[in-house]
Amino acid sequence: METLQPVQEQKANRVINILSLAIPIAVAILLGIRQKVDLGNWTTYLPHINGIINSITSVLLLMGFYFIRQKNIEAHKRIMLTAFALGSLFLVSYVLYHLTNESTPYGGQGWIRPVYYVLLISHIVLSVVVVWFVLRAVYFAISGQILKHKQTVKYAFPIWLYVSITGVIVYLMIKPYYIH
Repeated sequence: METLQPVQEQKANRVINILSLAIPIAVAILLGIRQKVDLGNWTTYLPHINGIINSITSVLLLMGFYFIRQKNIEAHKRIMLTAFALGSLFLVSYVLYHLTNESTPYGGQGWIRPVYYVLLISHIVLSVVVVWFVLRAVYFAISGQILKHKQTVKYAFPIWLYVSITGVIVYLMIKPYYIH
């Protein structure tokens, strides 16, 4: 027999599910806007900042994994909340860049071109998927549901790490084609 979830848990799940759908839909809509907003030339630097954010996030994820393996829960918690905050900052910066600038086409040729697109497409697809897992992992950790947190992190951690690392690789591959 299925047990009823407490009201607070149901509300949290509803918010997580809504955000997990709303964020990628909002990003897709914003990317589709043809008329760009002019906020100044400074926005052309956002991809470089995003590359730095993804690089730091990748390192933080590995540090968080290390600290939890060492049973240093406090350090793990601080590191992972910092990674979450950076992920949120990345999202804002990414949307801001694409709201104000045209997408940069990839100019690579030969065998590297399909490699770039495989990395890019897998990065995009998994970046949509990981939102739900990360939000659940953070919620379970903050609410003290450590068993559920561990079960969620089995999926969240490798996907998030892949998304962060491929974000850096894709950035480095397209970097020569940015114009500013």
